[in-house]
Amino acid sequence: MIAFLPHTSPMNLPKLDLLRSATWFTAITITAVGLYLVGRLFLSGSGSGGLQAIASTLQGSAFWIALAIGVAAQAVDGALGMGYGVTASSFLLGTGASPAVASASTHIAKLFTTGVSGIAHAKYGNVDRKLFVRLLLPGAAGGMLGVLLVTSVDGALLKPFVSAYLLVMGLYILAKAYRRARPRQGEPRHAAKLGLFGGFVDAVGGGGWGPVVTSTLVGSGNDPRTTIGSVNFAEFFMTLATAASFTFLAVEGTWPVVAGLVIGGLFAAPFAALLCKAVSTRALFVSVGVLITALSAVTLYRSLS
Repeated sequence: MIAFLPHTSPMNLPKLDLLRSATWFTAITITAVGLYLVGRLFLSGSGSGGLQAIASTLQGSAFWIALAIGVAAQAVDGALGMGYGVTASSFLLGTGASPAVASASTHIAKLFTTGVSGIAHAKYGNVDRKLFVRLLLPGAAGGMLGVLLVTSVDGALLKPFVSAYLLVMGLYILAKAYRRARPRQGEPRHAAKLGLFGGFVDAVGGGGWGPVVTSTLVGSGNDPRTTIGSVNFAEFFMTLATAASFTFLAVEGTWPVVAGLVIGGLFAAPFAALLCKAVSTRALFVSVGVLITALSAVTLYRSLS
């Protein structure tokens, strides 16, 4: 039986233990959150509970709007490898949601997409342990700091700034269609600072971890495969810290929206791969950049008016 076990040197043991533990923790967490979400919907409502509560959720417009947003956001993220949070938050803010509700709903829903993505990357050897560790705690800390800001400031006052940030992100994604990565040697510098900033703006704006962290590292010439894998796996823990902070601070009115985002995302996931194959990368970046820029500009105009 020992002969079938992979040879592991003492130098490799900590690496295997870390990634294996992180993978098991991720799988258990998304399972528990999924069961909690189902239970929350099943028992919600004014004393009705059960199927009546679910029927009440399905009859509400918030669920169906969020489901459509989830489809669009997952199609963008599956095709580009980034943009779920920015797309979902832009749409939610456009429908009148406050920055806190938009960001909380997006991050709770992202637990599933980032968790499954992180497990897959770890399984296929796409995670660089050093980069993963350097992003892990700073990303979570930045996310919690962002939650403190977005929940302590009046949504009406914060909404123009969040919309302006999403507008910049849209222009950034649009610019990436015509930008070439510069070759770079050695390990990425300032990864911890980048993770802290990426987690902060992701929590405040409801998205931006991918455009900020992944784009910066890959754009500076780091290996795309291990960079995307490491950043995606670290994103789950940043998202978990952010979602837990929102839940702890009792942001209300998010559960029907979360359910819609999750179901819509699961429905769109298989079709996102087809979209990625059928449409060129540049065309996708241009389309998504224009979409997010337009949505954010309209929301910013309404906020200032």
